[in-house]
Amino acid sequence: MQTVIEKAQVLIEALPYIREFEGKTVVIKYGGAAMLDPSLRASTAQDVVLMRYVGMNPIVVHGGGPAINAMLKRLDIASRFTAGGLRVTDAATMEVVEMMLCGQVNKDIVTLMNQAGGEAVGLSGKDGKMLFARKVDTADGEDIGLVGQITSVDTKVVRAVCAAGMIPVIAPVATDREGRTWNVNADTAAGDIAAALEAEKLVFLTDTPGLLRDKDDPDSLIHRLHSRDVETLKKQGVISGGMAPKVDACLRALDAGVRRTHIIDGRTPHSLLLEIFTEKGLGTLVSHDVAAGNGGE
Repeated sequence: MQTVIEKAQVLIEALPYIREFEGKTVVIKYGGAAMLDPSLRASTAQDVVLMRYVGMNPIVVHGGGPAINAMLKRLDIASRFTAGGLRVTDAATMEVVEMMLCGQVNKDIVTLMNQAGGEAVGLSGKDGKMLFARKVDTADGEDIGLVGQITSVDTKVVRAVCAAGMIPVIAPVATDREGRTWNVNADTAAGDIAAALEAEKLVFLTDTPGLLRDKDDPDSLIHRLHSRDVETLKKQGVISGGMAPKVDACLRALDAGVRRTHIIDGRTPHSLLLEIFTEKGLGTLVSHDVAAGNGGE
């Protein structure tokens, strides 16, 4: 009986959040272990489908680095990355990136969501001219090939899919007016899509507990981060590497009207539900209107 009561208490705790977020849009950057570990893949799909069933509009933007790397290795094409973590993308690499992201990876995720009881639709940034891009500017002027910087987002296709009660699953490949194909950082794409939709939330699933003051100490988690403190933490080296584009995407989304952005640990089963439907949540909340939290508070 105690177990049944505890389950009821969990539902009661979730009720105000279900009411608050009904009809609201949540953009989820899906990557890391949550895409690779079978049990985490299943729990993440269940979370997203449940969000849809309780009246939210979840939108999934995914990466696919491991799948791309594996195929490049099979084809004997070398993988190269900039110091900032961007994939150097020549024409041959771009063919593989598009094939894996828009084909295998995207359709695997769609199948996963459908098996969990949802109705998912696979898209790329090319569909409906959703993502337009131009060549990315690098700080040192290095030519890194067909890596794109998003210039505009057209949300009509995504809105139509959501209005039909389905879940958009988006591969971060963009186009331009000349019909070229651009490889776009998935974190950046998620942030720009959330901004264009003025989403309620933007959530990044990562392989860390969130933003850590000390990357080697999980107890140094920064629970709440005010946007004004970002530059200071960058100078201190707290925000660096793969965390930098995530935090930058959070800032762009917040500036465009997204209420809350979150960086959470996708290695925790049902981390999405814990973040959205419980009082404490997980990971790091980035916002314009919260005080910065000390690590481990």
